[in-house]
Amino acid sequence: MPGLSAPRIVSLIASATEIVHALGCTDWLVGRSHECDYPLEILNRPACSSAKFDVHGNSREIDDRVKATLLNATSVYNVDTSLLNELAPTVILTQSQCEVCAVSLKDVIAAVCDVVRSQPKIVSLEPNALADIWQDIRRVGLALGVESRAEQLIEQSQLRLLRIADQCRQPPVRPPRIACIEWLEPLMAAGNWVPELVSVVGAHNLFGVAGQHSPWMTWEELVAADPDVIAVMPCGFDISRSQSEMHWLTDRPEWPALSAVKSGQVYITDGNQYFNRPGPRVVESTEILAELCYPGQFDYGHAGTGWVRWSH
Repeated sequence: MPGLSAPRIVSLIASATEIVHALGCTDWLVGRSHECDYPLEILNRPACSSAKFDVHGNSREIDDRVKATLLNATSVYNVDTSLLNELAPTVILTQSQCEVCAVSLKDVIAAVCDVVRSQPKIVSLEPNALADIWQDIRRVGLALGVESRAEQLIEQSQLRLLRIADQCRQPPVRPPRIACIEWLEPLMAAGNWVPELVSVVGAHNLFGVAGQHSPWMTWEELVAADPDVIAVMPCGFDISRSQSEMHWLTDRPEWPALSAVKSGQVYITDGNQYFNRPGPRVVESTEILAELCYPGQFDYGHAGTGWVRWSH
């Protein structure tokens, strides 16, 4: 339970907020980023950041705005230093993995250095692969003084992944070939930890390399690969927003001939809540992949909320 000396946490990355919650330290959160939305109880904390560009629009428009913003600035986010001073945090959680996905270490250092009176400890996460996610949980646990809880959370998460892997062991037939799409226009495949989650369920990942940033891809490459399963998981998009963007794929003349389309194995996931967040819910993301790759064989309860089947 928080006491007089409990840390005062500002989390400027959604996955770190989820880590804090999973460690039982939600009450210590005094501020969050504008993108932190889970668990729902943290929405009453003030947002200490904002985007420098209009986040409304389609995939192409957002990509253009991000690139234009980076041409004229080193970051696409603002940090509210006045609010940070009011909140007087002792710990600020941020990340150095992606300048576009969330407020970065560089943003925080620029905002905090010689400005924020409480002189908080800055803890920067860098989740490039699954092992990094476990290390980030340790890093947060150490900063908050709950190291044993962090180790317990890691052990529980790893055991759950092992159980999923055991359940997904298949007879000696060809594993399902899946394309995980992280952006629709221009096309981008999911990298970093997502290929590892695909491996856990025994599927074959067609695009993106474990531990490496998400790569751009071409429509021609997707057609040539002809995946058995297509999982759409745009960064920052929920299911309904991704559904409205599917025309970038479905308007292509080759779309109806793809194997995944013909077999009804095109799925739209909530990439914002699951696959794009390198925190405790990578386990739930893996469960979703099992449901998608082996339809009818697994039911972890994510259908309708974590994913829906694309229909004409």
